[in-house]
Amino acid sequence: MTQVHTARFAIGQIVRHRDDAFRGVVMDVDPAYDGPAIDTGAVSPDQPFYRVFALGEGGGFVAYAAEGVLEDGESVLLPDDAQRWFTVDAEGHHAPLNEAIH
Repeated sequence: MTQVHTARFAIGQIVRHRDDAFRGVVMDVDPAYDGPAIDTGAVSPDQPFYRVFALGEGGGFVAYAAEGVLEDGESVLLPDDAQRWFTVDAEGHHAPLNEAIH
């Protein structure tokens, strides 16, 4: 029997890696691990995985993270110059400048 997983985070939502590795905005959601065929270790591949546009010291980067390691982020986590990287709609959803907000 196939188990159906519902994604906890939505596109445009701000998330934080629970180990504080990064904070960013969800860009895409896969229902299960869809990366290269490698051992995912202790992280179950049978959960939603997210592509997150994150801000680091050197600028923006894309991270691929399991739902189990992500938490709700705070909208105040983005730096004052976030407009260089993101657009924000009336509901507070964020998107990279080159991505449309759905």
